[in-house]
Amino acid sequence: MRKVVWAFAVALCCLGTFARAAGIQLLQSDPALSGAIWYPCAAEPTHVALGSLSVGAEFDLKGAKDCPVTGAKLPLIIFSHGRGGFFGQHHDTAEALADAGFVVAAINHPGDTYSDSSRRDTLSVLGSRPPDIVRLLDFMLKDRKDRAVIDPAEVGFFGFSLGGFTGFVLMGTKPDFARIAGLCKETTGACAELHNGVTPPDPIQDARIRAAVIVDPAPGLLTRENLAVVKIPFQFWRSQLGGPGVGDGSGTARVANGLPGTPEIHVVLAGHFAFLAPCSAEFAAAIPRICTDVPAGFDRAGFHREFNAAVVKFFREQLAGGDR
Repeated sequence: MRKVVWAFAVALCCLGTFARAAGIQLLQSDPALSGAIWYPCAAEPTHVALGSLSVGAEFDLKGAKDCPVTGAKLPLIIFSHGRGGFFGQHHDTAEALADAGFVVAAINHPGDTYSDSSRRDTLSVLGSRPPDIVRLLDFMLKDRKDRAVIDPAEVGFFGFSLGGFTGFVLMGTKPDFARIAGLCKETTGACAELHNGVTPPDPIQDARIRAAVIVDPAPGLLTRENLAVVKIPFQFWRSQLGGPGVGDGSGTARVANGLPGTPEIHVVLAGHFAFLAPCSAEFAAAIPRICTDVPAGFDRAGFHREFNAAVVKFFREQLAGGDR
């Protein structure tokens, strides 16, 4: 059933009853797999420092570092961050899923992070992002030492902004580059490449993904026609007020109106960055742009309690291995 809700209309889903805590392991040895893995464990969570992230403010994650995983045949959720973001920008959602019995993995997309913009404005980043996720899935299911605790038949995807677009590509969508070329006014970056006849990258799909949560996706390359191929269940969130990467919100409204099937749709009366994890006071002072919400007075922390509950509920319902 399609649902249109405002920021506080999602029913809470037992967040106070989770018996497990989020274990966390950092992935640091390979630049192509730089990120973190969250998972259920029995230890008490602490704070895992990540340093300043080159933005003048310390950033840490909540979890029990390197604690033994609890459970077996656990469902896996893969995260894809937005343009210029990083693996930890949805850490509270990852922690909620791990507390609920899921394994969660997120990496930085090389060339499109807060510290590496080398591919950010190029066509190549649109082609490299889906293979990044395939690489992460291969690692989690084939190479990681704790791979046996994961049920390879129960894989979900969470993507925000350009990460949401990445998810649609992995689910079979072929980006409409002709449409975006006709709208391009810029003379640099990806627009210039399209106007100069650069061949866009071929999309790559991954049939291992069984369900997805798509959050405020970059709308330009998405149309009713290319979204029609998506067959797996997904939950769709969009901000009514939009922001950088999604415009004024009308683009994601167009995408929502063209979605196939009957996905669960949520509209939040807020801006694009409301979906990022709530900011600490130090982080908000260092990067007010992503920590200041619209409209004024929007309660990001309160919204995230409900947002995370709805995401957990969706994946529990769609992935049989989820803790019910």
